[in-house]
Amino acid sequence: MKKIVSLFTLLVSAFGVFAAQAADPVRIGYSIANTGLFAQAAPSQVTAYELWAKQVNDAGGLDVAGERRPVELVWYDDESDPAKSAQIYEKLISDDNVDLLLAPWGTPHHLNVAGVVERHGFPMIGNTAASVAVREVQPGNIWFPTSAIPDRIGVELAAMAAKAGVTSVAIIANVLPFSQENLQFLVPALESVGIEVALNESYPPDISDMTGLLTQIKAANVDGVIALSYPADSFLYMGQSQEIGIDAPFQFLLVGPTISAFSQAFGELADGVVTLGHWSPHQANWSRAKPFFDAYVEAYDMKPDYLDTALAYMSCEILQQAVAKAGLDHDKLRSAISSSTFDTINGDVKFDGVENSITPTAFLQLQGGDMHLVWPENIATAAYKAR
Repeated sequence: MKKIVSLFTLLVSAFGVFAAQAADPVRIGYSIANTGLFAQAAPSQVTAYELWAKQVNDAGGLDVAGERRPVELVWYDDESDPAKSAQIYEKLISDDNVDLLLAPWGTPHHLNVAGVVERHGFPMIGNTAASVAVREVQPGNIWFPTSAIPDRIGVELAAMAAKAGVTSVAIIANVLPFSQENLQFLVPALESVGIEVALNESYPPDISDMTGLLTQIKAANVDGVIALSYPADSFLYMGQSQEIGIDAPFQFLLVGPTISAFSQAFGELADGVVTLGHWSPHQANWSRAKPFFDAYVEAYDMKPDYLDTALAYMSCEILQQAVAKAGLDHDKLRSAISSSTFDTINGDVKFDGVENSITPTAFLQLQGGDMHLVWPENIATAAYKAR
């Protein structure tokens, strides 16, 4: 495995420079799907980690229970392999002796790593993991800040579709676990609110042509299309659905539209697409949201992924605030994370066991090339608009 170390030590004041020289760095480790099936997801997470580390160092270092220390990021490529990710976290803890951990990408990787951090008693804030299986994880050393859990998604998506006047839907779903778990809860939720499921088909993760599925959807003449998709197939759906002439007023794509490249690729053709996500810079009640958005755009000359980048950055904020309170002692950190309320770009976060107990399950919609929260209505930054 190739080891890659990123060290940010440029600080904005003479005091910060002297502090960085005097204090040992806080070494923070993680694995990422830099290559393999999920490689296109990696930049959304890595940019969040690196932006946070640079901001911390520019501000004089990480507050470790009152002492400022520079941050050093240590990471390895897990090649999109959950088993390899677990091996990497063993190495980070046992061989590299990192001080803190950040999370890998994706639910299977998180669940594999959960056993490692539990065995070592090493606290880690998760981020891009969403499954009912997280509730089976032994609480105490890993926490999940997302509210996008499939059983909740099913209920909320059905409620939103019903409110939008949808009477019938066609569902296509990737066979990967997150999509299939969503499918499991979504179908009964739709039926419970009186929405007919006229088509329900699954497809392989490496699909390169959706025309057959999309032709079936067009023939079904539904007013709602739900694609339980990953990024690559979301892009494929969007392009080919235009060619086929899919014009359902309600169209939902599970994962992908929150990536900046999606709206850049499809422009106004993507307007009205609904997707999974519970963060937006337009929510004025979250005071950290817009500054994060602006800093990200300045650093990378593109918008952040409203789902994965936001979650990754949130996990850094939570870790930062816990370390300021408890330092690096694992027992003290565990207690601080379990009992505190954290101020994040997504508003307050507090954990009940392993789950975020405050943030609601929510959906975003592309409107005029921008992402707005449209569900639930109590955090919405714009009203839902039919395509």
